[in-house]
Amino acid sequence: MNRTNILVSGACGIVLFFSATSSVLALDTKFAYRLGYDTGGDTFIAASFSGGGTDKIKANQGFFFGGGASIVNDAKDIETEITLSYKVDEIVASNGDFSWTRWPVEALLFYRWPTVRLGGGLTYHLNPHFEGSALGISVDSSFKNALGFVLQADWRLAERVNLGLRYTTLDYELEGSGVKFNSDGFGIVLSGSF
Repeated sequence: MNRTNILVSGACGIVLFFSATSSVLALDTKFAYRLGYDTGGDTFIAASFSGGGTDKIKANQGFFFGGGASIVNDAKDIETEITLSYKVDEIVASNGDFSWTRWPVEALLFYRWPTVRLGGGLTYHLNPHFEGSALGISVDSSFKNALGFVLQADWRLAERVNLGLRYTTLDYELEGSGVKFNSDGFGIVLSGSF
């Protein structure tokens, strides 16, 4: 069984365990959602436009959205979030475009106070892919799945709504070449559950 299957199976097992035992352990299990934007990391591509502007795609950069499970203990001071998101960044121009996509699976553990929650955990990025073309140059690059870490600090806007800052650290390795891109960077995230 490869590493991806082990991690995904483990995350699903944790969700099923907590879902099945929530009444016995007095856990509150809800659907979790998240959306946000990350930036930072090594630059994949920088584009200059005829109007004088520039744009670039960096390894950690992109808009993300997703869902999963939020599990809160009976004391309401410990929260576990297990989510699957889609993360994308693009450069679109009249003479070409580039896109950088991946599927982050995250398992985060938070300690909750009345107005703040702090935590962190693992992130595992599935199917990282960079592709595009411009001016007759085409790129189609697949990367190995990547394991990293997330630290996150949230302001609790309501009992089940959070606005936070996050720091992600991981490296992407280009399939078949051993070339690595650093993806350390900061982001902002809106998350919650219902």
